[in-house]
Amino acid sequence: MTSHPWPVIGHAWAVLNLDQAATEYRPAHAYLISGPAHIGKTTLARTLAMALNCEADARPCGQCRSCKLIASGKHPDVQLIEPDGAHLKIDQVRALQHDLALSPNEGRFRVAIFNPFEVATTEAQNALLKTLEEPPDYAVLMVVTADPELLLPTIVSRCQLIALRPLTITQVRQALTTTWRIENDRANLLAHLSGGRLGWAVTAASDNSILDTRARRLDDLIVLLKSNRGARFAYAEAITRKEDHARDAIDLWRTWWRDVMLAASGSNAELVNVDRAAQIQSLATHLDVGQASAAAEACGRALWQIDRNAVPRLVVEVLLLDFPHLASI
Repeated sequence: MTSHPWPVIGHAWAVLNLDQAATEYRPAHAYLISGPAHIGKTTLARTLAMALNCEADARPCGQCRSCKLIASGKHPDVQLIEPDGAHLKIDQVRALQHDLALSPNEGRFRVAIFNPFEVATTEAQNALLKTLEEPPDYAVLMVVTADPELLLPTIVSRCQLIALRPLTITQVRQALTTTWRIENDRANLLAHLSGGRLGWAVTAASDNSILDTRARRLDDLIVLLKSNRGARFAYAEAITRKEDHARDAIDLWRTWWRDVMLAASGSNAELVNVDRAAQIQSLATHLDVGQASAAAEACGRALWQIDRNAVPRLVVEVLLLDFPHLASI
């Protein structure tokens, strides 16, 4: 058997590692694939499943029956296990354990992809731990997570770690223009805003509401910097009414403060929010590097707290009080 170029953009070292394991039919029994959201973790996991079960000589071919079934989520030996509601639950792990007791139906390996595993309950994590300790020879388990620190250390220690890093701006821009045929200016903006997350950039390219929401939240931030405590508290209450809205806003604001910090320091490093360079430069004249840095660090703390189940409204209230007050900008 020989290998075939994987349909994965970037992450060359991870592809090389997994391709060799698949070519020799000697995968690890468990992988922990980590990295930011929309960076390609699930794509990488699914492609490994294709390479392990592909029917062609050059694997993964993407064209054989097995590859097509896996790509469509219909292969009997490959499961994508996602949260049932807000959490991934113990019953889902137990159902997988029942399936793993049976030999593969069609392929060489039974593959299970847990995504995202950081939302698994403690009971579900403990149940999976038993399978990780004594997996069948034909089983490959892939645990996908944005943050390994949210998992039980015993699970992390039993997996081969694949930590994906953000792509470069150039890689994202080139992929958007060549593979998705996005026009150059839009591709350049999306590449900068993506934070190296190609999946996010591709989605934003076809969904105008994503950039519209971003623009509104940046405009909101400028207004908040001129607002009093009462207005900031009211905004915190409003933005935390829907799940994930607060986290998305804070993540965006962190990139904004990072840009202001760069502008205030006179750095030549590329901005994330390149379409708002003039506004960032103007704000940097009212703040010093320390103030911008403190605001960025406050955003980082807020994200850490939200990821660990702190009350979002309280987190956002404290964060907005940490932001500077500017009467006129």
